[in-house]
Amino acid sequence: MSPLRSALVIALATLAACTGVSMVGAQRATVATQTALAGTAMMQEDVPKTCPITKPPARPFIPPSPYPAKTAPDRFWFGTEKLWINLSTDGTWRGLPHYRPTNASFRQKLFWWRQGYDWRTENPPKLTVTGRRLDSPAPPLASEHANAGWGDRDHAFMVVGIDLPTLGCWEITGHYENEELRFVIWVAQ
Repeated sequence: MSPLRSALVIALATLAACTGVSMVGAQRATVATQTALAGTAMMQEDVPKTCPITKPPARPFIPPSPYPAKTAPDRFWFGTEKLWINLSTDGTWRGLPHYRPTNASFRQKLFWWRQGYDWRTENPPKLTVTGRRLDSPAPPLASEHANAGWGDRDHAFMVVGIDLPTLGCWEITGHYENEELRFVIWVAQ
């Protein structure tokens, strides 16, 4: 048993003793937690070491106000005030759908933000997205024109649909005026 799992079992047993939860309940929680940890480890092992996925930086980017500073636990903000995106902490996109039944490419929608972007005065946005596969020859990804989006008038974003012709290691680049933001993602089944 790994040191992390051993510590987890000890912590759950201590919690059970302190709170009066039965050891059976604590054991069920331990099994569920170990299963989740194994699933996360398996997903990370699926990414080849040759694919330099973008990982959360040591010093995280925090979007400027009025944008939310926090994101879901399995995601992180990446970029600068001039252009940022929300990425998965495990560096993967899994199970992407096909946009059309007759098209074998894999579909993803990307949401981008920029401080000062106003959907009322710039619609459509000046954002373009390009991408190339890093681990094997493949055609470039196909990108639609950017569209404006908003949750409310203070939280405008730009959205772009992309079609990836194959699975694999992809470098995606967002271009907005003189700004560029690149990230690497592993696209898997």
